[in-house]
Amino acid sequence: GSCTVKTCWMRLPNFRVVGDNLKDRFDGASRVMISNTGSIRGAGKKNRYNFQLKPYNPDHKPPGPKDLVYLEPSPGFCEKNPRLGI
Repeated sequence: GSCTVKTCWMRLPNFRVVGDNLKDRFDGASRVMISNTGSIRGAGKKNRYNFQLKPYNPDHKPPGPKDLVYLEPSPGFCEKNPRLGI
């Protein structure tokens, strides 16, 4: 290894813990829509990109900063798709 990068591997969580955490977030991911809020002066860090993520289903609560979100459902790669000939 390189001596220029100092990483304390003993401080990293077990790989299984990281994987389980990601899987839990994946299973609880929320579908969202992007809502443009327009140009806001002085928005700061809270809304620096001038858009807001809103739940796709209005009955669901808005996602938090650590929630995993997606814009479109993933395609079913294990299902036949006659349009594509697969």
